[in-house]
Amino acid sequence: MMKIEDFEFLRVDVADRVATITLNRPELLNAVNGEMHRELKYVFRAIADDLASDVVILTGAGRGFCSGGDLDWLQHMVDNEGSFNSIIEEAKAVVFSMLEMPKPMICRMNGDAIGLGATLAVCCDMVVADENARFGDPHVRAGLVAGDGAAILLPMIVGHLRAKEILLTGSILSAREAQAIGLINHVVPTEELDERVALLTERLLNGATQAIRFTKIALNRMLRKAAQDQMDVLMAYEALSSRTRDHAEAVAAFREKRKPKFTGG
Repeated sequence: MMKIEDFEFLRVDVADRVATITLNRPELLNAVNGEMHRELKYVFRAIADDLASDVVILTGAGRGFCSGGDLDWLQHMVDNEGSFNSIIEEAKAVVFSMLEMPKPMICRMNGDAIGLGATLAVCCDMVVADENARFGDPHVRAGLVAGDGAAILLPMIVGHLRAKEILLTGSILSAREAQAIGLINHVVPTEELDERVALLTERLLNGATQAIRFTKIALNRMLRKAAQDQMDVLMAYEALSSRTRDHAEAVAAFREKRKPKFTGG
């Protein structure tokens, strides 16, 4: 069992009944590598058990929230066939532990939430975004199935037709566009982000803690059930897609800063 004090790419601070989890790779807009992904598997369970906190804030260091998967990590999995299989249980644990978190969790979306970043955002209970941030899950543009949670949650938030357009085209939405369809609660200027997050945090801290927790648990029951029902299939399909020529081509294209040439293989 990994301990919080051993984390390298997540920073956890607990003060005044608030636990703040910070994705901490600011030089790469908090892109997720293998080590951060492993830490994400454990951090939400640890905070759920923390007696010193009643509200959780998830954010990113620097000017990004989470830009998705790290290219070197993706390239490693392309070069080592079958290595994607090792992260399937981790990916499930990240989503399950977020949806099972009994404490209210606010996403302080201080920059783009892309790919896994989008999943992390919508697994929170409230999202407050910088007006310059963007939201999207472009797995298909990387030749991958969107298996790590967004394909489960987006249809339940925005409806199937909108979710299909976002996921099948890999669309990237502005914060305002995402807010208009219910993916973000509040969009504010950069200088007002902390104030709005603090306002929501204070309201939760001043509320009836157990009533808030039990209400969240009840509201998340449908989301937890959907995740339990669907993630095995989605992650299996994502694992299959990770072995395709189109995925390898997409990773190469991203690294070479060109458009990928998909062949359907």
